Amino acid sequence: MDNSTQESHLRSDNNSVTYDSPHPLYAMAFSSNPNPQHHQRIAVGSFIEEYTNRVDILSFNPDTLSIKPQPSLSFDHPYPPTKLMFHPATHSSLQKTSSDLLATSGDYLRLWEVRENSVEALSLFNNSKTSEFCAPLTSFDWNEIEPKRIGTSSIDTTCTIWDIERGVVETQLIAHDKEVYDIAWGESRVFASVSADGSVRIFDLRDKEHSTI
Repeated sequence: MDNSTQESHLRSDNNSVTYDSPHPLYAMAFSSNPNPQHHQRIAVGSFIEEYTNRVDILSFNPDTLSIKPQPSLSFDHPYPPTKLMFHPATHSSLQKTSSDLLATSGDYLRLWEVRENSVEALSLFNNSKTSEFCAPLTSFDWNEIEPKRIGTSSIDTTCTIWDIERGVVETQLIAHDKEVYDIAWGESRVFASVSADGSVRIFDLRDKEHSTI
C-alpha cells in the first residue's frame, strides 16, 4: 500500500492513535523540534530482509490526535536502520527552522537533514580505519549535553565516539569481549554500554587509561 493512502485512526477506548505502515517496523524517533508548522515529526524505520529499506517521516498533531504521512520526506535506507534519533537540542539554530537533523545507524552512521519538502543526506561516518566497509552498528546515542558528540556500538566489540561537526573520531574503544548491543550517555563525557558477554561497562572519556584502539 502506498504511503500516501495511509491514514491514522483514533481508538477512543484507550485514547490512542494508530498509523498502519505498509512495512514491518523496527526503529522510531520523535522530534523535539517545537516548530508549529509541522507539529511534531515521527521517523519510523522498516525491517525488510532486503538491502533497500525505508525511513518514513510522519506528522503528528497532538491537538487533533492525528498522524499523517509525508510522502515527500520518505527515503530509502540501506539495510534496516537499527536506531533513529532526531537532534536532541531544542535551542540550536537548526531547531529554529523547519528543518530537523536525523541520525540513523545500520551499516554506517548517517546524518540526514529533514527539510519542509525534502530530505538531504549530509554525512556518512565509517567506524573502520582500514576499510571502506564498516562492521554493522547495533545502536547509537546522541549526547544531549554536547550534541556534537554521537557514540555508536558495533558487533565488532567496539564503541566509537564521533565529533559529527568535524567529522572525526574522538576515540574508539574495545568495549567488550563480544558484540556490543547498546550504548547510552550519562554525562557529557561518560557513557555506558551493554554486550552479549553479559556485562554493563561505564567509560569516562576524561580518564586517559581507557583502552583506545
